[in-house]
Amino acid sequence: MITIAVDAMGGDAGLTVTVPGAVAFLKQQPNAHLLMTGDELLLQQALKTAQAPMDRISIVHASQVVEMDEAPQLALKNKKDSSMRVAINQVKEGNAQAAVSAGNTGALMATARFVLKTIPGIERPAIAKFIPSGNPGHMTLMLDLGANVDCNADQLTQFAVIGSELVQAMHPEKGRPRVGLLNVGTEDIKGTETVKQTFKLLKSSKLNFIGNVEGNDVFNDEVDVVVTDGFVGNIMLKTIEGAIKFMSSAIKQEFSRNIFNKMAAVTALPALKGMKAKLDPRKFNGAIFLGLRGVVIKSHGGTDEVGFMYALEEAYHEARFASLAKIEQGVADQLAALEEVREQEALASGVSHISTP
Repeated sequence: MITIAVDAMGGDAGLTVTVPGAVAFLKQQPNAHLLMTGDELLLQQALKTAQAPMDRISIVHASQVVEMDEAPQLALKNKKDSSMRVAINQVKEGNAQAAVSAGNTGALMATARFVLKTIPGIERPAIAKFIPSGNPGHMTLMLDLGANVDCNADQLTQFAVIGSELVQAMHPEKGRPRVGLLNVGTEDIKGTETVKQTFKLLKSSKLNFIGNVEGNDVFNDEVDVVVTDGFVGNIMLKTIEGAIKFMSSAIKQEFSRNIFNKMAAVTALPALKGMKAKLDPRKFNGAIFLGLRGVVIKSHGGTDEVGFMYALEEAYHEARFASLAKIEQGVADQLAALEEVREQEALASGVSHISTP
């Protein structure tokens, strides 16, 4: 049985989304139990209205709510009994294997980092997300998507390590994950100084580093992990979301333009429905706060109950397949191997310098 802590009050719509989303999730996953945190009275009423299976839901009372526009540090300091923090506490205390919230992203990251801490060797958590590719059986993990807008080479390398370990843990049958560094070109001489330094570190690591990749490579099945800083990653993610909306709108407009196009739309209806289902952004709701000593999933604050259900699905699969102990050990081994290479290079450089006349 997988137990997930749910911040029931978080998000733009709160209970009107989290409760029906939770009920829909439980129908899909019979081996799951939910700890829903929030105002006990309001939760009881909402769950009763939704005819929720109360044998698989427990209510954990929380007297406060973190507002969507609240400053992260103030939320961390003043909202110690918020539904968000109480949910994360359930993971810390071992009552749940994962926590999900649609609440304030900054407050969620600050709270999760404070309560759970980071995996040894990982300086900063990253926001990671599985992006669909042209191959139906392949998903590409991309990070960071907004948690860290300014990163150095060591931190980007750590993102690559933790991303690779997550993919390895969830899909061991695929072998060593292929890691790519997002850049303006595939040549190793391109990019900022930070990207060039990161390239050198990744090349000397024991990761399956395939080199630089460009934005369009995210959607093919030739790379499993794409690494970038949060500034570029967040812009790319929002661009992808905007492009999908534009395509959907443009297709609808074209098929509505005249009677002939409308007739063609009738013929193409099955294909259009399939395309709409495949590109439904709600199916990919739920980003991972990767690098923490516990599973925390961030749902889009403005999602509906379908999107929230998929965020819970993401948490369920993370908790079920991504062993934290194995990931921590893998991170430790990778970083230790990289440090050994660095020491050898430094020693070789020193010897070379001494022997030079």
